[in-house]
Amino acid sequence: MDSIRPFLDWHTTFQYLKEPPQEFAEKVQPPYDFFAAFEAIYSTVRAGGYSSEFAFGNDVYRCFTNAHDNHLSIGPDSLGIFAFGRSTPLVSVSLDGMSIPKVYVYSDILETTVGKASFAPSPVALIDGRDSTEFLLEWSDISSPLQDRDARWNDMFHVLAQVSLGINGDRTGTFSGGGRGRYVYPGPSTTLTFANGSSVTSENYARTLAPFDDFHSGPDIYKFWLTVDAFKIKTAEQMGIDLLEEMSANSSTTPAPPAPNTAPDPFANPPAPGYPDPVIRGPNNYNSGYFLDGDGFDDVAVLSLASFASSSPDPVNWQAVNTYLIDRAVAANKTKLIIDLSANSGGLILPVYDIFKLLFPSMLPYGASRFRAHEAFDFVGQEVSYFSKLVERSMNNNDSTLGNIASEFDYHTDSDVNYEPFTSWADKYGPHPLGPTGDLYTDIVRWNLSDVLNPYHTGPWDISGYRSRTNITTQPFAAENIVVVTDGYCSSGCSIFSELMRQQAGVKYVVLGGRPNTDITQAVGGTKGSQYLTYETILNDVLYPFQTEYVHSRKYYEKTVLANYNNWAYYRTGLNSINYRNAYRQGDETNTPLQFMYEPADCRIFYTPEMVVDQAAVWKTVADAAWNGVKRCVAGSLGTSAQYKRSLRESKKHGVRNDLNLAEHMAAVRDLWTGKGGVKVQGDRVVQR
Repeated sequence: MDSIRPFLDWHTTFQYLKEPPQEFAEKVQPPYDFFAAFEAIYSTVRAGGYSSEFAFGNDVYRCFTNAHDNHLSIGPDSLGIFAFGRSTPLVSVSLDGMSIPKVYVYSDILETTVGKASFAPSPVALIDGRDSTEFLLEWSDISSPLQDRDARWNDMFHVLAQVSLGINGDRTGTFSGGGRGRYVYPGPSTTLTFANGSSVTSENYARTLAPFDDFHSGPDIYKFWLTVDAFKIKTAEQMGIDLLEEMSANSSTTPAPPAPNTAPDPFANPPAPGYPDPVIRGPNNYNSGYFLDGDGFDDVAVLSLASFASSSPDPVNWQAVNTYLIDRAVAANKTKLIIDLSANSGGLILPVYDIFKLLFPSMLPYGASRFRAHEAFDFVGQEVSYFSKLVERSMNNNDSTLGNIASEFDYHTDSDVNYEPFTSWADKYGPHPLGPTGDLYTDIVRWNLSDVLNPYHTGPWDISGYRSRTNITTQPFAAENIVVVTDGYCSSGCSIFSELMRQQAGVKYVVLGGRPNTDITQAVGGTKGSQYLTYETILNDVLYPFQTEYVHSRKYYEKTVLANYNNWAYYRTGLNSINYRNAYRQGDETNTPLQFMYEPADCRIFYTPEMVVDQAAVWKTVADAAWNGVKRCVAGSLGTSAQYKRSLRESKKHGVRNDLNLAEHMAAVRDLWTGKGGVKVQGDRVVQR
């Protein structure tokens, strides 16, 4: 607990969590005092009040998860020994697209829409003897990190886009153990009671993530899994000294370049059951492009963006897929575009700007953010910015130098609110008192898309509109002919993209699903923070002043907050992060972080049975609501013009495609449940000792 504390200084939203804006508190999330919960656990630890490491780890996990910020995370090691799950994925669907959705077993919906089953699926009335809606709402609160309650509801269920991401997705929903639902023990079994009076009880399961071969008792687990060897615990200062010594020892030798990894990635192309044949599909199903067919859809293209490319060299493929789809669509006289953000929890930031500039090349993305201003952040920034004056700002430097001068700690990297360069670190740092308690933040910073060091972040590709891609000047689609659809899961980089698309470009947004009511819901239901940091990254930052000593001596830093950092929390957690940047709206004089703004979508559409087994049915439903004059919005409106391709009707459901493969659906679901079939399920990573 003491080791965690310094890392929390980097998190940006604690004061707003405790005292949120009134509309946010009423419609999204009530006040939450994180530090009161944290100190209660700390006091219990000091008093010897925990009977097991699991109970302690569970409380720590709940403390962080109750903030419902998926950038503020922790996975204590005691919760990483097992990954829990249920074997029965669920869905929430409206049978006619307009009535209040009910909960069904996914396999029942699959067999009655894709298969030849003749029975009528019965909704789930009770789960373990409790009303199914009440049970799932409570489960969503403790297992999903998303801030919006409707997004958390959707996160319980089987979503085709999540399944298509394989190990990078939330699998078959947090109810069945996907995502962070794997941390929460669901009990030994689950009983589903249906509206027709029948019931079924299934045994829950746990996958072991620790090497149990050498464990013979509980004390063995504690000794070998939950205890860190004393020699591994080091302060940031000692880590910095060790790194300097290592660099000095290696300076006289030239290390051999690493051997290229030529082995194919077995998880690079997971199956995407329920998706039609693509025009183009990228690795990991991060993005893909489609043309719709049928009367009223011949001018509609679809760009599925399930992720903003989470790791290099994926952005290269990711950009190529987007460019190819848009070029093909324009050449084929497709005048309308649906962008599907289902399952998108973010990724890298610069690909966000790239796709926006590809769609709206004449617009300069705003994308403003602030860091929390605190002593450790300031010290690192002073040292790095001093160092930046000693070297040329070019890509000709070595990786170590580039890592420093291309970072946010070099004031040359960013632009200010007016897209002008900062004049010094002090100019960038501020600080400025903001928020309900006057916490301190830096000046507004914006990405300098012309920075000569951007290739350090992007790799072998350039942002559209810059460097080798200055030829991209023509807007491919009118803003009114673009519609974005989400399932509420949209977070982080996805929220940045959505802010640019809605606020700068004026594009309409559709949100799917949500709790069983007809209220309008938010399209962006995850964190709207624009960057997170792990404890490991922060440790690598705070050891820097102990190494360089440009501004202050090592002895000086030993008497500052930098002396409080060590790697204990890193070893005791398999998952850890803080929200590093708050995002802000252009022209907002209240300086309210986007995270605490309530923003309803333009239109809400319920899932139908067909839409949870066939993604093309989702897109055709959205196209109908946007351009074909079909009433599908159960709340809100897309403001469809009178130029209808179909006669106006109350509603229209789309059937499933004839080529849907039932066996492919079932195989993907089975493998993601159990990890069989060569599938390594998301979250199955152990803490290395």
